[in-house]
Amino acid sequence: MKIGIIGAGNIGGNLTRRLTALGHDVSVANSRGPHTLTALAEETGATPVPAEQAARGAEIVVVTVPVKALSGLPSGLLDGAADGAAVIDTGNYYPQRDGRIAAIEDDGLTESRYAEREIGHPVIKAFNGTYAQDLLERPLPAGDPGRMALPVAGDDAAAKRRVRDLIDELGFDTVDAGGLDDSWRQQPGTPVYGLRAGVDAVTKALAEASPERPADFRA
Repeated sequence: MKIGIIGAGNIGGNLTRRLTALGHDVSVANSRGPHTLTALAEETGATPVPAEQAARGAEIVVVTVPVKALSGLPSGLLDGAADGAAVIDTGNYYPQRDGRIAAIEDDGLTESRYAEREIGHPVIKAFNGTYAQDLLERPLPAGDPGRMALPVAGDDAAAKRRVRDLIDELGFDTVDAGGLDDSWRQQPGTPVYGLRAGVDAVTKALAEASPERPADFRA
């Protein structure tokens, strides 16, 4: 499968490592240009590209950049993606890093609904509460009792299914966390955020979440 990754930080870099190892054709981009991704490309076999080319032909696109950087992504970023491409948003809003975003703080948009608006394409929220190193160190075969589960939220059932299948291939179970307006249940400060547990515990943590944004995650 052709996959585009926009953002080569901890999550983006480790997804590049895992997905290329699984045989996927990965194009990866960051804000500093392809020449800064030479080492990652040599390590993984991924193709470093400018951000505006990362989604070309991609069946899955991973957007893994700071929330404050979403508005600075090239316009038409996803114009060249494959028909029906699933777009994964891994981001989290941290006011101390991102500055105050009124659409989230005042208007009550979920972080991924804001991301969707900024990039102009529906998104699936996944990997946002996952430790990057766990992508390398904690995958397990399906059916293993120690297998971790990741919450996945989104409105497009077909795109969500494709993302959940990809996460299964990476070695993790998934829990359907509802639509994108429900994705506050997996934002920072919620019980499931950073939880290393299986399906039952993740399902329980999602149910226990409060819609009130914790003080530590408000500007």
